[in-house]
Amino acid sequence: MTMSPDEFEWFRWGSVVLNATILNTWIVMGVLALVSWLITRRLTVGSSLSRWQNLLEVLVLTIQNQIREVSRQNPAPYISFVGTIFLFVAAATLFSLVPGFQPPTASLSTTAALAVCVFVAVPLFGIQSQGVRSYLAQYTRPSVLMLPFNVIGELSRTLALAVRLYGNMMSGAVIAAILLSFVPLVVPVVMQLFGLLTGMIQAYIFAILAMVYIASATQAHHGKSSSDSQTGTVK
Repeated sequence: MTMSPDEFEWFRWGSVVLNATILNTWIVMGVLALVSWLITRRLTVGSSLSRWQNLLEVLVLTIQNQIREVSRQNPAPYISFVGTIFLFVAAATLFSLVPGFQPPTASLSTTAALAVCVFVAVPLFGIQSQGVRSYLAQYTRPSVLMLPFNVIGELSRTLALAVRLYGNMMSGAVIAAILLSFVPLVVPVVMQLFGLLTGMIQAYIFAILAMVYIASATQAHHGKSSSDSQTGTVK
């Protein structure tokens, strides 16, 4: 029984290896890019919208509202990053319904890469919002002695993101494969549908956690701006 798409090798040339993780990642990205281009190439304004444009607008508005609720900020700077993460994980989950397709998120290398993207994005958004000095000062609060602990906290939550997504995505595929070898087809189908539901929930949780981390890096600046605005209003 294959535990990870990393074990499937489609091509090897010396030290260059093309396994199922890499190939399926590019398939998911290619399909998302193609569908996005097909839907957005003929956008219209008015009452006569295509069903695909309606679906796209509902999806974008839903993601915007979720970001606004979590961060209490304007979602525009974050929707591209958070929305892309959600769509990639969700699409990888949906593709698992295709016979023989192993979601790339069932590989620890993929989930670790996604977690690293969040790890890099958090300080970038924080610096963009607060400035370098103000953002880095957060790591020394309430004392300089807290610096190593705050850094360890950043690293540990990145690891937790990767392992959580990997464990949930892989477990569904493994359980379905085990049941398939012992029981008739019906039970594995039910488990696969359950795995699909779990994968979609994990896509949502991963995106929400990414936004929570970003919001924690930017909220100090926005909180200060709001306080200054209220003070100005009182004056």
